[in-house]
Amino acid sequence: MHHRLLLRRRGAMPLPSPPQPAPRTPGVAGGRLFASLPSPPPLQSRREVHVWYLCPDELNDHSQLDMYKELLSPSERKNALAMNGPRLQKDAMLSRALLRTTLSRYTDAKIDPRSFEFKKNKFGKPEILWQSDGSSMEWPLHFNISHTSSLIACGIAMDTLIGIDVEEKKRKTVKNILSLARRYFTPSEVDYLAKISDSDAQQKEFIKLWTLKEAYVKALGRGFSGAPFNRFSNQLETNNRIQISKAAKVCNDSDSGCDYLSENWRFALAGLNSSYYMAVCIEDNSRGSENGSVPLGLKVWKTIPFIEDTLVSGTDAVKLIT
Repeated sequence: MHHRLLLRRRGAMPLPSPPQPAPRTPGVAGGRLFASLPSPPPLQSRREVHVWYLCPDELNDHSQLDMYKELLSPSERKNALAMNGPRLQKDAMLSRALLRTTLSRYTDAKIDPRSFEFKKNKFGKPEILWQSDGSSMEWPLHFNISHTSSLIACGIAMDTLIGIDVEEKKRKTVKNILSLARRYFTPSEVDYLAKISDSDAQQKEFIKLWTLKEAYVKALGRGFSGAPFNRFSNQLETNNRIQISKAAKVCNDSDSGCDYLSENWRFALAGLNSSYYMAVCIEDNSRGSENGSVPLGLKVWKTIPFIEDTLVSGTDAVKLIT
């Protein structure tokens, strides 16, 4: 609590009492914004991923939104305000607030959410910019963000590249599913979809493949133009693991630009909140070793930062597909 001392001159009229400040939202007190931001269980290995998500439509308290806005850097606030319309502005702001609060958790709250700085690799993928002056310890954290119109998710991994994608199960497509598949997918994936006679089931499988591909490309950090979907296939192996393979017709040419593609990646695919598919991809150099059969560990929380965290792994909210 800050106390204000009011001085009076002898014979002068007493000064009016200053207006009392509005109560602050929990979690914002003094110089530390994360007193109520509990640390999660530690990431046990490079084969474990934690995902934190929020639903923007559930966050409408203006003082709470103002608190989240305070976490952003000036450039982040500027970018959010540049979005087209209040809804997109709010989503952009919540995305950065979710990222900053999530990263802070994994430093044991030693780094204020406002203190993180970021850089982009040559393909535009954001990364943490750690200070080289020794003012803060460097944690081997990697992150990725995914958005839908009604959900924002942040994936966190330790000392390994990560990509995450979330898509609505009933996402509408402007073109026929097979037409889209022929444009973006490999021939083997097109053949797989063409064998599915039920249109609803075909669309679901298309979205699953798209989600897996998006997560892989984001983990590579090259962007869609740097890693076109038709250069690699996702396939479900008999041991219920997802395998990446280069598209033969595209990548057999030594000048095809497929050298960056590799098979040392591990996936998890899940249904989320009954309305979404979520794919997570991490780099995994243990394939072929005795640890190669260990599945990717996935824990998921729904959060309202500073207010409420709910572990939803193992509940009906998260249905692991593979």
